[in-house]
Amino acid sequence: MSDLRKHGLAENGGQLPGGDRLSNLTPMGVKAAARELGRPVGEMGDPARGAGRTGASHPMAVNEAVLALLRPKPDLSQLGSEPADVRAAAQTAVDAPSGLGTIASYATEVALPATGTWSDPGKGGAQADIVITAPEDGVPLLFVEIDNCFESAQVLAAKIDKYMRFCQRKVKDVDGRERPMWRTRWWVPDGRRGDQPHPPLLIVFNRIGPRNPGTVIPRLAELTRWHWQGEAYDGFHMYDGKPPIVVTGMKMLKEHGPAGAIFRRFGRPHNQTLLEAIGNPYKEQLRRAAGQQKAEREAHRPLGAGCGTRFTDERWKAIEPAGWDAPRETHPHLCDDCKQRAITVEPQAEHGRSEPDQAVPEQKAGGWLSRFRA
Repeated sequence: MSDLRKHGLAENGGQLPGGDRLSNLTPMGVKAAARELGRPVGEMGDPARGAGRTGASHPMAVNEAVLALLRPKPDLSQLGSEPADVRAAAQTAVDAPSGLGTIASYATEVALPATGTWSDPGKGGAQADIVITAPEDGVPLLFVEIDNCFESAQVLAAKIDKYMRFCQRKVKDVDGRERPMWRTRWWVPDGRRGDQPHPPLLIVFNRIGPRNPGTVIPRLAELTRWHWQGEAYDGFHMYDGKPPIVVTGMKMLKEHGPAGAIFRRFGRPHNQTLLEAIGNPYKEQLRRAAGQQKAEREAHRPLGAGCGTRFTDERWKAIEPAGWDAPRETHPHLCDDCKQRAITVEPQAEHGRSEPDQAVPEQKAGGWLSRFRA
């Protein structure tokens, strides 16, 4: 860190009550980090200025949430000289379910402008504590808000209002077409017709303040119902323009990570994994139905009588009944390979059987032919 300070890339960020010192990246350091990560400077977030003076409770909680969601795996090969309990803890971390994305998937303190521009946001917008972009893990875009349990449900509801103002803001894109502003920066798959997605919001409650999440969360859900409540249909909901709002606790998040059933989406009665909580159950029903149909089809897939090999889709289709004028399948019980071998062998066998018939043995006089003539 001293080298970073010497080159003007880092600066003193204050001191924690326990004596630990903090360091911030300078604007030059942010640019250098952006180059190393291959990301635009605008996606790097802002330094947590004043963190040391305020005890750094919020910036430190943001860091804890990033690690809990990322769940980096230690390199066991580097721990050979460590005590047995350290190696055991590292092995447990390696065996645990993976987290979301890589370190490059995370940006902190990202402005979400309801007015102004990305680089010069105006009033009325939000600032995401964390933005996650991990489409390879099923999370194309996720905003994360950390609450240290100092704020009331009404204050948190006002923050969600700001998120919604940003999500609903439209601007002209480079092609001249009007799009939601967030789509000009982040990629998200298109939704079904009549159910266009909004970025989900995860609120992580870190119990260091005086407020009880058990009473804040129900009140917050009620105050923001018009933002998240979908329209019920036969067996599913439509969420056109309704962002998923999901809550969890920091302690549970650090223990179980995103794969744990510790996330409660407003409007749903049970905890789920993060992917289940931010997803549409209608899509999950379709996925499960498709999986069941595939399993049933596989159970009826024919097996080759000679080798027991499962038929390919093409072979299965070839043996299915066709029209009256279609040629009949000659070996319906054999797979492709066995059929080809049978076709190759059969002419040779027929040829071998026909050779004795080609020469008619000469009959002696007085034999059966002469008797017949008589």
